[in-house]
Amino acid sequence: MDEIKDKGRKIKHKFNRFLRILGPGLITGAADDDPSGIATYSQAGAQFGYGQLWTVILMYPLMTAVQEACARIGAVTGKGLAAVVKANYSKKVLYAVVLLVVVANTINIGADIGAMAASANLIFPIPFVVLALFFTALILALEIFTSYKVYAKILKWLAFALLAYPITAIIAGQNWPEVLKATVIPHFELNFGFFFILTGVLGTTISPYMFFWQASEEVEEEISLNKLAGQDNKPHIGKSFLRNLRIDNAIGMLFSEIITWFIIITTASVFHSNGVTNISTASQAAQALEPLVSTFPNSGFLAKTIFATGIIGIGLLAVPVLAGSASYALSETFEWKEGLYRKLKKAHGFYGVIIVATLIGLMINFVGIDPIKALIFTAVFNGVAAVPLIFLITKLSRSEKIMGEYKSGPISSILLWTTFGAMALSALALFITIFYK
Repeated sequence: MDEIKDKGRKIKHKFNRFLRILGPGLITGAADDDPSGIATYSQAGAQFGYGQLWTVILMYPLMTAVQEACARIGAVTGKGLAAVVKANYSKKVLYAVVLLVVVANTINIGADIGAMAASANLIFPIPFVVLALFFTALILALEIFTSYKVYAKILKWLAFALLAYPITAIIAGQNWPEVLKATVIPHFELNFGFFFILTGVLGTTISPYMFFWQASEEVEEEISLNKLAGQDNKPHIGKSFLRNLRIDNAIGMLFSEIITWFIIITTASVFHSNGVTNISTASQAAQALEPLVSTFPNSGFLAKTIFATGIIGIGLLAVPVLAGSASYALSETFEWKEGLYRKLKKAHGFYGVIIVATLIGLMINFVGIDPIKALIFTAVFNGVAAVPLIFLITKLSRSEKIMGEYKSGPISSILLWTTFGAMALSALALFITIFYK
């Protein structure tokens, strides 16, 4: 009996240790499947069926390499990505990069808040306006008034809301041999629509806001673990810290891509197979599931509810990440005091950007701008804009002057340059098809 208890304690200890390793990587990976991402992946499944499933296999090593490089830059320098760019490139480059992130993130915030409110409305008969205001207030209260350690734990557990999508896929029922075949055999259609959605899928997966967020969150982690010391706040990290960083990052990105895979197969099997080829919002995807899923009694309602619950849960995680990454970028650009570990009164500019970006995002839902059209454009725009950013990240992570002994090795460099090439080719193919559509 004692031996069984000892084994149980050891397993529990190892599991708790594993959970402690998970942090910025898991949160960033989960935030990647935000309501706007869900809408983009749903459109890919509805419009092309299983035709873009193979992108999941392609994107995992590429997004993992980019995010690991961003995390490593933050951990080694003790600075966010904008601060590192500022120290090594011209102001024109810095301002262009930061403007891109702030504008794209604000539009994303608006679409995400709208998707959360619309999804909640499918479950609770409460007016859209009330729900949108409620989610905005809740997100701002948690981000501003909760300590970093507590807030990081909340975000970590919210990531598990994404399990709603594997459950929905199982409820909907799948032709698994066909799914697996489409996953490993690439499929292309030489037309504008295919490359537009493909660029959007790549742009919402390998997205600029993730670059800035994860680099800055690694710095937050170092501060919480007292890894920054000395007059110049030089990080005191070792190989074990970087090993844990890579484990966290690899698991977070794997989790993200598994969920992407399930979203595409769910919408492909339910919508595309029933002739529904246009899904413009994440909440529309949830609503459309109900009449089309009939594997057992009430399965349609159950699938709709679970899908909608996932949108709400991950929106609560993603909106703070979007607002936070914009605020990190601006604060580092103008050298304001920044960081979620600081109190509101110690970082007015940092929290001010979070508040303003979130409120502007909320207002997008009420001023006549179509947040969904803007969102799809932003996803595609991110896919194009990520190209020069990945070039900068590759150069920074390979620099011995900046990274010292922790500069990118051969495998990291190959994956980063491959990512740069894949994103550039996708953007180029999109522009070519514009002229021949």
